[in-house]
Order: sequence, then C-alpha cells, then structure tokens
Amino acid sequence: MKLHELKPAEGSKKSRNRKGRGVGSGWGKTAGRGSKGLNSRSGGGVRPGYEGGQMPIHRRLPKRGFTNIFKKKILVVNLQDLNKFENGTIVDGKALSDAGLIKGFCDGIKLLGKGDINSALTVRVHAVSKSAQEKIEKAGGKIEVI
Repeated sequence: MKLHELKPAEGSKKSRNRKGRGVGSGWGKTAGRGSKGLNSRSGGGVRPGYEGGQMPIHRRLPKRGFTNIFKKKILVVNLQDLNKFENGTIVDGKALSDAGLIKGFCDGIKLLGKGDINSALTVRVHAVSKSAQEKIEKAGGKIEVI
C-alpha cells in the first residue's frame, strides 16, 4: 500500500445534508423541523436547565448555609518570606505586593511567626502573632500595627 492508494473505509464518509433546498430534495420547506413550535423557529430550543415544566433540579435541591457579606479578607504573610527584604527596609502592603508576597485586594495583612528572620525590618501590618513579634524584635526590627 502506498500513500496515494489510501482512502477512507467504505461508507465512513457521507456528504452533508443540505436542508431547505427545495421540495424534491426531501428536506425542503420545513427542513425536518416540523410545522410549528419552539424548535421550528430560528433561535428556538429550550434554555439550559429547562426540564419541560417539571420543577428543575436547581430548585428541587435544598439550599444550605449562607454568605457573610461582612466577612473580612485577611492575607497571611509568614516571617520566613520577609527574608527577601534588605536590612532596615520598611515593609508595608505596597512592598509586600511588589515582592509578590500578596496579591489582590484585602481588608488586612497578618504576619505569622513561621520561620526565622535575620534582618532588622520595620513591618507595618494590620495584625501580628505573638511569636512573629518576638522574633522581629529579637532580630532588631520593630512592628507598627496600622
């Protein structure tokens, strides 16, 4: 068998059905859509989730819980992440964002004490854990809670 001898299996390729091309084609006039109703119209058909008048599943299933609209979004930064800043730097929200440690909008930033720090930094955050505060003060830095 050569490349020019290749062809698809018998009956696997059918020409497409050109609807609405005259009565003699067998697919003229209504073109297989019937005479009236939702599916006969252009743009017709049921919307997603419609179950023919039966109570849809998204209304049959029970609803659970609620969304607290007053929830605060607090971003967390660990102490070990602050090692990328140089000695004596003021670390605030903008500095953390520029360094890629926090992303997006938040209501506050909290500093946690995971890891160690080896430079004296001035850190301005909304909340800080006791262990983080002790480690920063031990390294010679200071915390400003805003």
